[in-house]
Amino acid sequence: MFSPRPLAPGIWAAPQIALEDLAEVQALGVRLVVNNRPDGEEAGQPSSAEMEGAVRAVGLDYVHAPVAGMPGPDAVRVVAAALEAGEPVLMYCRSGTRSTATWALAMRALDRAGPDALREAAANAGYDLSRLPL
Repeated sequence: MFSPRPLAPGIWAAPQIALEDLAEVQALGVRLVVNNRPDGEEAGQPSSAEMEGAVRAVGLDYVHAPVAGMPGPDAVRVVAAALEAGEPVLMYCRSGTRSTATWALAMRALDRAGPDALREAAANAGYDLSRLPL
């Protein structure tokens, strides 16, 4: 079931999306889908290549910035570049938590929000970033 959670205007985090969710993703006005899941993390999970093909087939852009554990500098850089463009973005991982953490670190890297505001936005979306070093 598609269940995006707003982090900021034009930015959503979500648990794993399915190929059949892409019409709903489009309906949100999303222009870019960011996949924060490493391939093969869970049986039955669509691969990044499958997701990219389906996302691009419906006219959206796609970025794969895999995160295993704490978001690393490469994933944060990729997400910061995606956010810098200002396009509506949907980020997803298994539960949405890694995507939210990566978003928060990218927002800090871009100097767009302070730690308290980011933690509050995440909490409002149902994600706990209290332990994330922002």
